[in-house]
Amino acid sequence: MKYFPILLIYLQSMTHLHAQQKDLPYAKIPDSPQSYTAGAVVSRMLDGLGFRYYWATQGLRKEDLIFKPSNDARTTEETIDHILQLSQIILNCALHKANTTSPAKVTFDEKREKTLKNIQQASHIFVKATDLSTFSLIFGTGNNKVEFPFWNQINGPIADALWHVGQIVSFRRTSGNPLPKGVHVLKGIKN
Repeated sequence: MKYFPILLIYLQSMTHLHAQQKDLPYAKIPDSPQSYTAGAVVSRMLDGLGFRYYWATQGLRKEDLIFKPSNDARTTEETIDHILQLSQIILNCALHKANTTSPAKVTFDEKREKTLKNIQQASHIFVKATDLSTFSLIFGTGNNKVEFPFWNQINGPIADALWHVGQIVSFRRTSGNPLPKGVHVLKGIKN
């Protein structure tokens, strides 16, 4: 009987965690777009990024978040912070907005949710795009504004985010918490 309160707290936290994870996008890759347009291809790239990020960050422990492979490297959580910033840059491009601020300090769960939702929102915008040349990366405002064509979105923030998701997978494996079994990046599902 003395273990009942502990069991109850554990079950409540697991129920909350399960409910929270059900609401997050990218536990599986959404259905493919119906046609191969430039916007649909970018959307699918973002869906692949979202799927990989979802599973790379699923089940990270405190010791995983503070892990870094060397003194000169970022921690896993600092890498997650960077991916959050990249996801905001990707979304701002989709929204035709300038990148002017840094994200606020939030918990790991909030960072994870915000990153996944940024990627999802950008994917939903790009899938409908017929002319990607109308989307620019914009940094700063006024006289300090710098714009880059959409090409830079692909080789910049999108490719960089994919790169860093791979780092998280490597870091978590090194810290003793490998990627959950059954994640199939080719099929976009987890068994």
